[in-house]
Amino acid sequence: MSWAPDAAAPVLLAGVRDEFVTRPWMSPARHWPGHPGLVGGRDLEAGGTWLAADPAARKVAALLNGQGALAPPEIRRSRGELPLLAAAAGELPPLDLPRYDPFHLVVAGLDGVRVWSWNGERLSEDKLPEGVHVLVNSGWERGDDDPRAAWFRPAFAAAARPGWTGGGSPERFWGEWLGLASGAGLAADDPRALIVRQRLEDGRIFASLSVTLVALAEEGVRYDFCPQPDDPATWHRVGTG
Repeated sequence: MSWAPDAAAPVLLAGVRDEFVTRPWMSPARHWPGHPGLVGGRDLEAGGTWLAADPAARKVAALLNGQGALAPPEIRRSRGELPLLAAAAGELPPLDLPRYDPFHLVVAGLDGVRVWSWNGERLSEDKLPEGVHVLVNSGWERGDDDPRAAWFRPAFAAAARPGWTGGGSPERFWGEWLGLASGAGLAADDPRALIVRQRLEDGRIFASLSVTLVALAEEGVRYDFCPQPDDPATWHRVGTG
């Protein structure tokens, strides 16, 4: 995530979705009749999403699972509805928080970037300062104690920042950012790896299933998506008009 209020595209967001490979989903589109202006990938198991963009409002909301006390199963609600609610509202709306498992929710717009974190007991809010930031499941990393943050934050910060052309291929628009968001060539078992794949003891495979790049500017929203992180040729632009 990069926030540069004076840049042509003030907000740049790179997001990787890690999930069990058997969980069904659909690529980004306008999937929700109740939120006709929102664009995002749809989780077919719970109906929500991991990232939702509102092109008209120049807003994007992205969800990460957090750490902490889980909600009681009998009252639990899916966290996948949170990006939809937040992208539509432009902020975290009023919620019955004890019904949700821990999460981190990023909401970005041309007015800034905020992160809400819920650990099952307490809700916190941070407004991110100008610069490049990395958010992982343990939270917004202010230091370099997470190897992914320690490697990718300076790498993204050093990369040429995409401008705003409004068109062109993903490679042309994003430049160096595309290679970094695609994993920068790090092996899946490298502790610094952004793109992962691991087989658990019960035989299930947990892996990076997609990568998203979003740019917000006064002129519009640029949304690019890669449904197969191991194949850079699958990067494509998502329609936001």
